[in-house]
Amino acid sequence: MLTGMFLFSAVDTQAKFLTDTFHPTQVIWFRQLGLLLGVLIILVLKGPSILKTAQPKLQLTRGVLAICSAVSFVTAIRYVALADAVAVSFVAPFFLSMLAAIILKETMGPRRWIAVIFGFIGALIIIRPGSGAIHPAVLLVVVATVFYALRQIIGRLLADTDKTVTTVAYTAIVGSLIITVPMPFVWVTPESGFQILIICSMAVLAAFGEILVIKALEVAEAVVIAPIHYSLIIWGTMYGYLVFGHLPDKWTWIGTAIIVCAGLFTTLRSSAVKTSVASSD
Repeated sequence: MLTGMFLFSAVDTQAKFLTDTFHPTQVIWFRQLGLLLGVLIILVLKGPSILKTAQPKLQLTRGVLAICSAVSFVTAIRYVALADAVAVSFVAPFFLSMLAAIILKETMGPRRWIAVIFGFIGALIIIRPGSGAIHPAVLLVVVATVFYALRQIIGRLLADTDKTVTTVAYTAIVGSLIITVPMPFVWVTPESGFQILIICSMAVLAAFGEILVIKALEVAEAVVIAPIHYSLIIWGTMYGYLVFGHLPDKWTWIGTAIIVCAGLFTTLRSSAVKTSVASSD
């Protein structure tokens, strides 16, 4: 999981670099090729049986949401420092908690609601609406996290009938088909060997990152490895400084610390509740 997060940060860095030349939609198309490659590798290893699904409509919807989330995020990092965008994206678990309460009717106690509130306070500290400290495109990161949370909700619904690898396969295939539609309108042909190298690197690293995360979720409980997601801020800061010369200011660090603490509390709380239920059973 940790290696997967490291690779995804590298992919985001390469995507930000490519947005200087290519439309964000085309960058996502390049990246999606890598995810599709990862799924094709899994198909070769496990066979076409992984495509068997009991809920095709939900699988299609999840694929659409995945592309909407990716396009929103990559469009945002075209204008926003990578570490700032990553920090704001950490509000995704809080949207997930709220949507789970609304759609899945999951119970949310007062402690979790307090954690959600603190998480959004942390995001507001980073964004500082009206101050002009961060480009307004950062709001697209918030939009991306909403799409991401909806995608995860659908993933939970699919978990009752479909395997994780099946859901990932459909997300990659559906996403690739959808993102190909606008390509004739935004396409810019890569002109240099360096651009082609970055594109190939991004696609391959995205594929390996996806496979590593899938494997991590197969061998360990989600609540155990979920906190590792926050390592993205370390890699995002490192890449942002080395490649673009960007370093988060103190307010971004303060807001990030609040979000991470609230997120860890939510994760640990969920783990404790599950353990308590299991013990009572």
